[in-house]
Amino acid sequence: MLGKVASLLQRVGPSASHNAFLTRCFLHGSLLRIHPSVSEALASQEPVVALESTIITHGMPYPHNLRTAQEVEGIVRASGATPATVGVLGGRVHVGLSEEELCFLARSEAPLKVSRRDLPYALSQGLSGGTTVSATMTAAHRAGIPVFVTGGVGGVHRGGESTMDVSADLTELGRTPVAVVSAGVKSILDIGRTLEYLETQGVCVATFGSSRDFPAFFAPRSGFVSPYNVKDEREAAALIASALALGLGSGVLIAVPIPEEQAAVGQEIEEAIQRALTESREKGITGREVTPFVLKRVSELTQGKSLEANMALIRNNAAVGSGIARALVTLRQEGQTPSTRRERQTDQASAVVIGGINVDFIAKVKQEKLVMGQTNPGSVGQSFGGVGRNLADCLTRLGAQPLFISALGVDALSESALSYCTHMNTSGVARLQDHSTATYCAVITEKGELGVGVGDMDIHQRITEQYVSRFEERLATASLVCLDGNIPVSTIDYVCGIASKHRVPVWFEPTNVDKACKPFLSDSWKALSFFSPNLAELRAVNQALGLPVPAAVPSSLDDVLGSALALSRPLLEHLRCVVVTLGPHGVLLCGDAEGGAVSLQGAEYKHQPGGRLCGVHYPAIPISAGDIVNVSGAGDSLAAGLMAGMLQGQDSDTCVKMGLLAADMSLRSRDPVSPALSSTSVSPEQVRARRWPPVTWQWPG
Repeated sequence: MLGKVASLLQRVGPSASHNAFLTRCFLHGSLLRIHPSVSEALASQEPVVALESTIITHGMPYPHNLRTAQEVEGIVRASGATPATVGVLGGRVHVGLSEEELCFLARSEAPLKVSRRDLPYALSQGLSGGTTVSATMTAAHRAGIPVFVTGGVGGVHRGGESTMDVSADLTELGRTPVAVVSAGVKSILDIGRTLEYLETQGVCVATFGSSRDFPAFFAPRSGFVSPYNVKDEREAAALIASALALGLGSGVLIAVPIPEEQAAVGQEIEEAIQRALTESREKGITGREVTPFVLKRVSELTQGKSLEANMALIRNNAAVGSGIARALVTLRQEGQTPSTRRERQTDQASAVVIGGINVDFIAKVKQEKLVMGQTNPGSVGQSFGGVGRNLADCLTRLGAQPLFISALGVDALSESALSYCTHMNTSGVARLQDHSTATYCAVITEKGELGVGVGDMDIHQRITEQYVSRFEERLATASLVCLDGNIPVSTIDYVCGIASKHRVPVWFEPTNVDKACKPFLSDSWKALSFFSPNLAELRAVNQALGLPVPAAVPSSLDDVLGSALALSRPLLEHLRCVVVTLGPHGVLLCGDAEGGAVSLQGAEYKHQPGGRLCGVHYPAIPISAGDIVNVSGAGDSLAAGLMAGMLQGQDSDTCVKMGLLAADMSLRSRDPVSPALSSTSVSPEQVRARRWPPVTWQWPG
């Protein structure tokens, strides 16, 4: 290691201070570092704008490069966003640079120009350099930053149909879901072929403003048109939100014309470019030599005006891009992507789910019994779970579109999880730099029963009261808030306090026996409306409340139902309904008997001392052991299906049966929540079309 550091310093030097600075960078840790200001902004769901650094290392001489970088970052901050300049320092990709780091890049004598292809070499050799558009997009995506501002993007070079000289920026736009805000493409490039290539790559291109004219960097009109235009920052944000929600995997290019006050200078520069191009042809300059010749000649012909105009373009792009980033955050907080806006105008729109998200590794053995201490033959698969995530996923697929509040690390697993969850409103999911994404490993027997599970869930403790309070307005106006048992007790207490104050119904979904008691450690539980434990969790809650619990655990179904109703009774002094999940035996709905049913509706519910408590048992949909693929999300699907029915205003019988349909579909799926779930496959119409086993009523003794 010390030898590698020494050779690194010999390569880079010129000064001792630079050498010491690089040593600190190289020894600090992993290959990706997110600046604390950027990490905090991302975790707080505040707007962040990525910026490239080749303009610092290769675009301008010192000190103009440093001054421009500082100015652009200042514009981003003044516009209400956090700047995240990307660079490579000492073999690490930095997303967000300190003043010291900016100065280091600006004064470097021979920095590397780092494109996507150069990243592995630069990092493996401990080098430093400025990141191009393609490398900056890669880093921004890894960090979870959806908006990136630059001067202009590369393109197809003139004669590119013969030389195959095509900028890596274009292929990066085709495979990385980041929105790039730029002044279009310089006219020294083949703009027509560039737009054709972007179309081939599946990149959505739109001009910013009232016209579809595609800008040519210094010129507001290139003679070509974009497929679309967006009139303002909010329209641009809506376009980006739709692209991200679709999960296409490609980027968006927002082309911003040069400001009107710079148009005259821009025209002069454009004329110089055309003159330089003519001279290059006359001199027989071709291929890769054309661009450097033209750039040098333009600077000579304009006597430095091209540098000033370049800086003005970048400042304008920074202001526009920051506004787009701010509008995108607002859209996400409102949950108003175009594909869901109409649905979110209903009462269903205000549902909120707070809980865990994790990456699941599910192993199913091929024999009846799990043998400990040796390898069991079977199959292993990866999926995405977490009780909160499962609930939000299922509700989303059933049309409810809840806001999901959770926490993830900044790692490869989090990227996979977010990519899988693009159909959900994950604007409430924090990205935390120094924490690992939660993981869960389950071993399931041939019969579909859980044999053993291991979880690394520490990050769920970062779903704190302070973080959740950022969404207080949404919580106060929600039609339903659902909590899972993974979140801290203090967060549960805070949400219950908000719910009690604003009369918002709260559903608590426990995750295991230990976590089931969290709301019941104080009077917070009295603010709950719904609770969905299994029998073991229900017994634990009664014990936590100091209530007597029979020593013997019932075995027959009749005894289980009787015990569940008896244990639910003290909770129903304050809760509207206790939904006791019974695994293969279905579900027991416990509450006040109103009009021949246990009612789930009505915000102003209060248990009447003279009211008659009852339980309604709904048997599960029959399924053979061989058809069970994954049991990890069935209970969550049951609860979410039931909630979806409630949010639609359905009667209790329909709600429960929608939950049973959702659970049955998820049991048959490789994923915890079946991707086949929809408002069509789980609906009142499907409930009415199916023959159901009769329900039975239970009355307390």
